[in-house]
Amino acid sequence: MREAALFPHEITSAAHAFDANRLLAKLSEGESRREYGAEEAVFSQGDTANAVFFIQSGKIKLTVVSKSGKEAVIAILLEGSFFGEGCLGGQPVRMATASALQSSTIVRVEKPAMVDLLLREPEFAEQFLTHMLSRNIRMEADLVDHLFNSSEKRLARLLLLMANFGHESKPIPVIAKMSQETLAEMVGTTRSRVSFFLNRFRELGFIDYNGGGMHVHSSLVSVVLHD
Repeated sequence: MREAALFPHEITSAAHAFDANRLLAKLSEGESRREYGAEEAVFSQGDTANAVFFIQSGKIKLTVVSKSGKEAVIAILLEGSFFGEGCLGGQPVRMATASALQSSTIVRVEKPAMVDLLLREPEFAEQFLTHMLSRNIRMEADLVDHLFNSSEKRLARLLLLMANFGHESKPIPVIAKMSQETLAEMVGTTRSRVSFFLNRFRELGFIDYNGGGMHVHSSLVSVVLHD
């Protein structure tokens, strides 16, 4: 039960999975696809909010920057996730920056086309709502993680999330090469602490490296669950 509390989105996504690609293919206009490289922005904080996006492949990071220039990571979104949905609720500008964590294929759906699809496809509308609620539950869990867990646990949880931990139909993949500075920014700690923890995880056999990135083993969850 504790795993479900730490990774709530994995439970809900499995129960409410739907073929968004099939439904998005019904759009005759207002839809486009684009490849984004690692660290490339899909949209930036303050941009006009006029479209919804879908991650066909890859991963997206959402960040916000305060008036004083301090940046914080608020979400990591996996393949099959929607983002930028604030425009559907009347949000005039983007409240966060969305950027690719690795090479990603992103589908852009203009707001009018998305609204029309939601009205025409009630099943899709219901599943879309469930999907967004599940993502909000996950983001709340992320906030609790930052408030109450150590940086070591936060790093372990982040690596497991990025490796799609909990998706029974998918093996845990190799995480694309990512700098320790980026991981430190996402966890909210220093690069030296990230380096220390990664070395310890590797010594314990929880992770290993190859030329393409980092392989995360499911045994890493023991760090998250350890009191």
